[in-house]
Amino acid sequence: MLVGRKTELEQIHKICISEQSEFVAVYGRRRVGKTFLIREGCKGRFDFYITGMANVNTRQQLLNFHLALKKYDLAAKEDTPAENWLMAFQRLVALLEAKTGEQKIIFLDELPWLDTAQSGFMPALEHFWNSWASARKDIKLIVCGSAASWMINKLIHNKGGLHNRVTHRIKLEPFTLVECEAFLKNRKAVFDRYQIIQLYMVMGGIPFYLNQVDPDSSAAQNIDRICFRENGLLVTEFEDLFRSLFNKAEKHILIIEALSKKVKGLTRDEILTATKLTNAGSSTRILTELEESGFIRRYYPFGKKERNSLYQLSDLYSLFYLRFIKNRQDENNWVNGLDDPKHRSWSGYAFEQVCLAHVKEIKQALGISGVQTSVSSWKGKTAQADLVIDRKDQVINICEMKFSIGNFSITKKYAGELRDKITAFRTETASRKALFLTMITTYGLVKNEYSGSLVQNDLSMDVLFNAFTGQ
Repeated sequence: MLVGRKTELEQIHKICISEQSEFVAVYGRRRVGKTFLIREGCKGRFDFYITGMANVNTRQQLLNFHLALKKYDLAAKEDTPAENWLMAFQRLVALLEAKTGEQKIIFLDELPWLDTAQSGFMPALEHFWNSWASARKDIKLIVCGSAASWMINKLIHNKGGLHNRVTHRIKLEPFTLVECEAFLKNRKAVFDRYQIIQLYMVMGGIPFYLNQVDPDSSAAQNIDRICFRENGLLVTEFEDLFRSLFNKAEKHILIIEALSKKVKGLTRDEILTATKLTNAGSSTRILTELEESGFIRRYYPFGKKERNSLYQLSDLYSLFYLRFIKNRQDENNWVNGLDDPKHRSWSGYAFEQVCLAHVKEIKQALGISGVQTSVSSWKGKTAQADLVIDRKDQVINICEMKFSIGNFSITKKYAGELRDKITAFRTETASRKALFLTMITTYGLVKNEYSGSLVQNDLSMDVLFNAFTGQ
């Protein structure tokens, strides 16, 4: 059963019944559910379907294509694969012209893998679309790939024969918390929201990872089994993940490792220093690929320009792997160390990343979904804020995010730090807007003399689970 993805499903349904030929590009990181979405959206009714093969040559890809053609045309006369991609696509044309259905749906899965070096695949695909498919009204060409940078640079932003030919692009994002909750409930799990957030901080909103969760075990037990047992899926996923998405993935991994050690983020120059990568276009390309694939995020400090942008590791699984799984010592590593300082430090940062992934839900809880805003961080001389929502209605929300096992209590000492932070922000930014201190915690605040006088907005983790319905 497909959970969530309502907008994407509706889009695919409309595409499949439209009265013109469509060229659809679906992309997103590995394991996020692209193929499952397309199969469900098209109800499995493909007139031709092929999945590219990883790490094989052109001859093997052409054989793969030939076998797929025979599957859909049992009477095909050709007993040998086509000699090149141009001939292969001509055979596909012959197959489709023989079909009588009103709409003809072609699904090319893992498209980047089909485009092996010097294979001529892209020119053949261009010729197929431009000389035949686009002139008809019944062709629905859906292509999919996990290598988001390839999909964007070579297809969506193609500067050759496929320039502006893609009629629809669908970037499939990881599940939100509300989708994770629905997904786990569909699997008969009875986790409370605290446990769901624990799982999310380890796995992100990746459906394939969440599908490994045993509904009859606690979140901590599941993390131990999936991340620390010898045969756990996420023990070896890290290397497989990056090497399946990027050529020469070593440099991509170097950047991920550098960012995992500096949770507040690094500038481009700081990344180059930490990784010893060259100051060249190739390094910029790697950063762009990681950003487009959803592993890192780029953001601008409050009041700064683009050249001051920071890069931050946003992929929760990668962070957890480098902090805990990579150097695991025993199979009960997680349960036995739940309350040590290393775990507390990680959980605080991971919860911040969960909140940053749900800014729309936070804005909705604040009642400002329709208000124009800019979202940033701020680092002053003596204080910093990881989430600043600058609003058009002359208000700035300075957000503090705290992960705790119960209601969070603002102590006298912490209250002083918060006052100093607000004062420093006002002084250093010279902003005249109203400053609203917004606390986002797991279970909300303990009501005391400090919370009442300091905090304008007290939000619990429940607001992160609200389905976004605003603009």
